[in-house]
Amino acid sequence: MKEAMLYERIGDERVRCNLCSHRCLIAEGQRGFCNVRVNRGGRLYTAVYGRVVSQSIDPIEKKPLFHFLPGTRAYSVATMGCNFTCLYCQNHTISQYPREHDGQILGDEVSPGEIVAAAVESGCETIAYTYTEPTIFFEYALDTARLARTEGLRNVFVSNGYMTPEAIETIAPYLDGINIDLKGISEDLYHKVAGGNLRPVLHSIEQFFSAGVWVEVTTLLIPGLNDSPQALRWTAEAIRGISPVIPWHISRFYPAYRMLDRPPTPVATLEEAKRIGEEAGLRYVYMGNVPGQGEDTHCPSCGEVVVKRRGFLVRTNSLQEGHCPSCGAAIDGVWFVTA
Repeated sequence: MKEAMLYERIGDERVRCNLCSHRCLIAEGQRGFCNVRVNRGGRLYTAVYGRVVSQSIDPIEKKPLFHFLPGTRAYSVATMGCNFTCLYCQNHTISQYPREHDGQILGDEVSPGEIVAAAVESGCETIAYTYTEPTIFFEYALDTARLARTEGLRNVFVSNGYMTPEAIETIAPYLDGINIDLKGISEDLYHKVAGGNLRPVLHSIEQFFSAGVWVEVTTLLIPGLNDSPQALRWTAEAIRGISPVIPWHISRFYPAYRMLDRPPTPVATLEEAKRIGEEAGLRYVYMGNVPGQGEDTHCPSCGEVVVKRRGFLVRTNSLQEGHCPSCGAAIDGVWFVTA
C-alpha cells in the first residue's frame, strides 16, 4: 500500500479523508466509503495504487469527449472501486467489487511509467482515467499524469465529479479534459441512485472549467427518474449557468446491475432533451447510445456540420484550425494534438 494524499489526522488514530466529497472520518483499521482507502496506525493508505484491472485503447469519443482531439485514441486505465453506489452501473463488476467482497482488491501491478510507455508505444495521444471513478485512484492517476506530460501526452478523467476542491486544485494542472457525469438536478435522485449529493458535482464542473480544463458533461436519461421536461430543462440550465460552451451528452439508458425494472430510454425522449438543451442556450448537445443520431458537431453560428460521426467513429472533420469552414466561426474545444 502507498500512503494517501489529502487527509488529516484526528485524535485517537482517526483520519479525515479529504479526497472526495464524502470526507469520510475513518477509524483505525477501517476503510472509507470507497472501500479502497484504509486507516492503518493513524495513517491513510490507498489500496489500489498500481493495481490495474483494465487497460484498453479507445477512441476519445467513447469517453465521451467530442470536442477533444476528435478521431484520436486514448489509452484507458482503471483500478477497482468507486465512491458512488450507482444502481445502474455498467462496470459494477469492478467498481463495486471491493464493497461486495469485504474489501478485496484485485489487479495487476503496473507502474505509472509502464502505463505511459504503453500509451506512447500504441500511438495514443491521451491517457484516460476511466471505467471506474478516477478519484479513488487519485495518487496513481496523478503520478501517471505528471509523467505523461513529460512525454507529450494529454490526460483526461471520466468522473462522477464527486471530489473536493482540494483534489481538483491538485490534479487540474495535469489534466487536459474531463467528462463529468451529472445525473440530474435533484438531491433526492443523487441520494437514492448514487449514494451522494448534487452540490459538489456542480461545483466540480464549475471549478474545472474555471481552471482551464476542457469540460464535457453527460447525463444518462432514466425513464421516470430524470427525464421529465422540467428536469431536463433544469439540468440544461444548470450547465448553461456555468458556460454555454460546455457540450452536453444526453445518453440512452439500458437496464443494468440493480436497475433492471425500467425500459430503455425512448429515442423520442432524447430528441426532446436535445431540443430543450439547445433552447436553454447550450451550443453543443449530443445524443448518446443511439448510433447515427444526434452525434454530429454543428457550427453554432451557421449550422454547418463540421464533424460528422457514427458511434465512436469520426467520418469527416472539416474544421480549419478549430474554425467552421463555411462562416469562419470558432468552434469551442481542444482541436490540436500539439500544444
